[in-house]
Amino acid sequence: MKNKTLATLIVPMIAGLAFTLGSTTAMAAGASTAPTNIVVGADTTFPPFETEVNGKVTGFDIDLIKAIAKAEDMTVTVETMPFDGIIPSLQAGRIDAAVAGITIKTGRLKIVDFSDAYYKSGLSVLVKKDSKITNFAGLKGHVVATKQATSSVDYMTSHGFNPSYIKQFQDIDSAYEALETGGADAVVFDNPVNVNFKTNHPNVKIVGPLLTGEYYGVAISKSKPQLVAKINAGLAKIKKSGEYHQLFVKYFGGDVSGQVMAVMKPAAVAVSD
Repeated sequence: MKNKTLATLIVPMIAGLAFTLGSTTAMAAGASTAPTNIVVGADTTFPPFETEVNGKVTGFDIDLIKAIAKAEDMTVTVETMPFDGIIPSLQAGRIDAAVAGITIKTGRLKIVDFSDAYYKSGLSVLVKKDSKITNFAGLKGHVVATKQATSSVDYMTSHGFNPSYIKQFQDIDSAYEALETGGADAVVFDNPVNVNFKTNHPNVKIVGPLLTGEYYGVAISKSKPQLVAKINAGLAKIKKSGEYHQLFVKYFGGDVSGQVMAVMKPAAVAVSD
């Protein structure tokens, strides 16, 4: 009878121990699912934010996401792709996040998540030095080059610009080449990229005021809500440490006009499509 009583006590104890061990194992397995390496999509035709030199992907955005990841004990694997393939790749789960000077837009917020804003930009008009075009209104009847599937296309079409006069290219370098060779009369694109091109090409100029005020964010797959929190936390850390500011020194010669020091939530700064 004692043996039976002892067995009766031991069996539940063993079962309880097995349950506890199983729960601990499951918790450990769950903890291991937290991202330690993130696959980040990037379009390398957007200097100085992303570019590729001698097979190495570099730029402001690349250094930014790597610094953010390091601050959160993560590593980064960069996958290069055309800009118009980034959002579909996020939706399909082929990449976890993306950096490509991506404007935070209301339409994009419906299908992907964004980090807090990290750069304030705007569109500008770039023309040849001898051009008589002085502002956006003066582009009417002229051929304008830009990068396909970007906010510059949306801006022009929403402001009544005839689509047949918009030349869209896979990369912005081709748009600049069209301007220089006479294939286009102007380029409408993100101002920091236009400024970067103008700095190295004295035969062009920027005319008129900025056409928009828009913010860039890290685009993140909607299936990775925990990654949004980690990227935002990492961004806050590198702002506090000064690493964020140093990227503006490295890539913009200390021009801090694009810095976003306050926490700017995506929904608050999203521009309409």
